[in-house]
Amino acid sequence: MESSLLKKPAKRIKGMKETIFYVIAALFLGAVIGCIDALFGRVLIAITDFRGRYIQILIWFLPIAGLFICWMYHHFNETSLKGMTLVLEAAQGKREDIPLALVPLVMICTWITHLFGGSAGREGVAVQIGATLSHWFARRFKFADNRTILLIAGMAAGFGGLFQTPFAAVFFAMEVVVTGKMLYQAFLPSLVAAVTASTFSNALGLEKFAVPLKQSFNLSESKTMFYMVILGVAFGLTGRVFSVLLKRAKAFMGEKLANPYKRIGFVSIPLAIILFAFWNGRYCGLGTNLISQTFTGGEIFSFDWIIKLLLTVITLSIGFQGGEVTPLFSIGASLGFCLGNLFGISPVLCGALGYAAVFGSATNTVIAPFLIGIEVFGAKNALAFVLVCSIAYIVNGDRCIYGAQGSSNSCQL
Repeated sequence: MESSLLKKPAKRIKGMKETIFYVIAALFLGAVIGCIDALFGRVLIAITDFRGRYIQILIWFLPIAGLFICWMYHHFNETSLKGMTLVLEAAQGKREDIPLALVPLVMICTWITHLFGGSAGREGVAVQIGATLSHWFARRFKFADNRTILLIAGMAAGFGGLFQTPFAAVFFAMEVVVTGKMLYQAFLPSLVAAVTASTFSNALGLEKFAVPLKQSFNLSESKTMFYMVILGVAFGLTGRVFSVLLKRAKAFMGEKLANPYKRIGFVSIPLAIILFAFWNGRYCGLGTNLISQTFTGGEIFSFDWIIKLLLTVITLSIGFQGGEVTPLFSIGASLGFCLGNLFGISPVLCGALGYAAVFGSATNTVIAPFLIGIEVFGAKNALAFVLVCSIAYIVNGDRCIYGAQGSSNSCQL
């Protein structure tokens, strides 16, 4: 009896020491990852501006750029091609290491993708950088008990440093590893890492995208509630379609064009023609132009969201690098804007809901999209974000853009 009483304080002291170690490590990792995010993000912004001025010339080099990306990975580190799959497998304990070569490869190849007009995102880069560095750090400094905690913290730092939405970043990292299950021990280190990364990237000149909304939905009206349900279903189906199409497109391309050089070289020729033909590169890059037009009174076409969806799926399925989240933001925002006009309710508010909910549906997360809605658009429509994102999550039916996302039945964290 006496020995068991003595063990409890010892366990508490050990637990406190571990927590302190994790927090210190998270501070360090957050600072490093935030600096890298700032470098990556600012170069990407400069590349996007440059491409916008010279799209008529650059777009025709997209096939050559694709071949170079393919050569880079196969020459330096072919394993890194698995990208987010490596991260999720390491987080689930299915993999021991993530090659450090992934960091420069994914950064450089994403810059190349965007320079020559590929329709892709950027969050995959930030999350992979954060996960790779934190996983290496955990192995190097013998965090053997639970490396997953630091890996999730690194993912949160990568996402939070790039988008400067630290609370959404924490829950994105915790939710996306295994659907339906979260490692709550990772919450504090993840929060410290994400806030630190966000602070450092902002201090180094990477600006946060934010649109504080002054209007709000009146959810006491039954008509408005009906529209919320319809919007949630529409956004959930859109995220589901994106996830399913991306998975099937990757499988189809891999089967029909097994040679990666032929796959990216041949398919990017018609892709470049289409990207150029559609309004001189309107659907190239991140899709931030569509997001900006949604919230600043620009012109949004009723077909913007579906064309952006299809071209992003093609770009990523043939081997170009980047991510899916920012295109998902643009798809959701432009779709929401169109549905708002159709229903006769605020297109800007509907665009904000779509921005968050399509992202949540496609990534199979529910808390992260709600929080990103709050951090980007303010808390005035918090209840609407909760309602629409929850419906979108349910409608999605457990599909995810990350094929390696585990289920709570099969993974133990």
